[in-house]
Amino acid sequence: MLRALRRASGLLRWTSLRVRLVFVFALVALTAAVSASGIAYWLNRNTVLDRTQNAVLKDFRKALDERAGSLPLRPRCAELQDAARQMAAGPQNYTVLLIGVDSEGKDCAATTDKNLLTLKTVPASLRKAVDTVRPVDDANRYPHHLYWQRREADDTPYLVAGAKVIGGGPTGYMMKSLATERQDLNSLAWSLGIATALALVGSALLAQAAATTVLRPVQRLGHAARQLGEGRLETRLRVTGTDELADLSRTFNRTAEQVEQRVQELSAREESSRRFVADMSHELRTPLTAITAVSEVLEEEADSLDPMIAPAVQLVVSETRRLNDLVENLMEVTRFDAGTARLVLDDVDVADQVTACIDARAWLDAVELDAERGIVAHLDPRRLDVVLANLIGNALKHGGSPVRVSVRTEDAPVTGPDGAGRTGSSAVPPASQGSQDTAPADAPQHPEGGSRAGGSLVIQVRDHGPGIPENVLPHVFDRFYKASASRPRSTGSGLGLSIALENAHIHGGEIIAANLPEGGAVFTLRLPMDASPLVESGGPRDGSGNTQNRAALRSTGPGTDGTGGAAGRDNGSGADGAGTGNGR
Repeated sequence: MLRALRRASGLLRWTSLRVRLVFVFALVALTAAVSASGIAYWLNRNTVLDRTQNAVLKDFRKALDERAGSLPLRPRCAELQDAARQMAAGPQNYTVLLIGVDSEGKDCAATTDKNLLTLKTVPASLRKAVDTVRPVDDANRYPHHLYWQRREADDTPYLVAGAKVIGGGPTGYMMKSLATERQDLNSLAWSLGIATALALVGSALLAQAAATTVLRPVQRLGHAARQLGEGRLETRLRVTGTDELADLSRTFNRTAEQVEQRVQELSAREESSRRFVADMSHELRTPLTAITAVSEVLEEEADSLDPMIAPAVQLVVSETRRLNDLVENLMEVTRFDAGTARLVLDDVDVADQVTACIDARAWLDAVELDAERGIVAHLDPRRLDVVLANLIGNALKHGGSPVRVSVRTEDAPVTGPDGAGRTGSSAVPPASQGSQDTAPADAPQHPEGGSRAGGSLVIQVRDHGPGIPENVLPHVFDRFYKASASRPRSTGSGLGLSIALENAHIHGGEIIAANLPEGGAVFTLRLPMDASPLVESGGPRDGSGNTQNRAALRSTGPGTDGTGGAAGRDNGSGADGAGTGNGR
């Protein structure tokens, strides 16, 4: 039902190609029909009026010549009246007004309808034209002519004409009703209007049929393109015909085939590279184990070595540890990329877990903890320890003391609706201001007396350093990213924050990196209080086995005035005791 409604609304959208095509067809048809109807009406109107007008004027001229021309120069009023009555009795059925001067010099006006035609109802311009004497010459043989006008009286159209008898005699006027002609023209207009409406409806139906014919292949092409964008690379179109749309479908099929081949090649290369990194990491572990054992022996005997050799021994020991951390991190990254990383869930008292992480790395004097005991989450404790170690170690290494860790719970959902990485705002509250939400009364009870609340677990790690530069914020979770080109070497592996982010993703969580307005950086870890649904459903993974829940904000917001400076952040903390990598 919803799909049908959405499709119907899409068909009615002004931006729809179907609507625009129908509109253009209808507009063209309407323009053509209106133009044709207008021309036809205008031609018929002129023809009807001219035919009626010529017939009436011809009859009036003939009757005026025969009836009024036979009267004496000074006729009596009765004679004028008889002549007017005889002229009006003709086949054209018009009203006649004759004006003359009798033998006594008095004006006499004889009309066949006193209510319709009198000297006052005759237009002044017509009377003036009729009374005007024109000079007689070769181009004008008569001093008087017949003149006419069209006018309306009481919403009825009339033809009014007048002429003077040449050689002396009365002046005649006539008025002919054109109501019949107007009725005929109105009927013609209605007929043309109906024909125009029918043409408009027919054009709309024709446009709909044409739009369906044209848009059906386009809709199939759009559906196939969406499927191709969703990763269904085997999608192809059935091609029929030899027109432009068929050529477009063939082009799409060729493009989809090339894309599928290219993706297969890239997938094979990626798989080969991933396998190479995994094999290389495994192969390096055996010699690294031996090298690590030798370096530990050398470190124990460092006091008895030659002072000239001792610095070299310390360098070998530190670099061996760094190489060992790098190999462990690479193996962990390989597991995430291959989709073999799995959660081993257990009930975790978050405050105890954070305290254990800090205590194991001797950070108690440098870290302030703001966490209430009794907040129990069903998570993977090893992976949570990896995330905490990386975030806290990163803050101690690149931020400024004191580092503050706060723990709270939220009822908001963990992941965003799009399931993809987003960039948020840097206006996040400091860890010290986080609210300590308590678990609901009906939450499941932990065996040791704690409770596991629903919703989200929020852990904020805040430092008091200069903050993260704006150009670094979008890349803090990138692998092997170095914030400053002047520090190409560092004690970290460049994978710590990336591994922390992947561990958050595999829990269905996120990590937000931001700067605080009052200075310093804050990393916000948000995890579900219970990750069991992810384990039961096989985890948030896509078709390649990689985690699909990418709701983490890879970087957030611009820094404030106090975030600049040279305190760029390295993306690793593996060798400083942060505990990244497998098994730490």
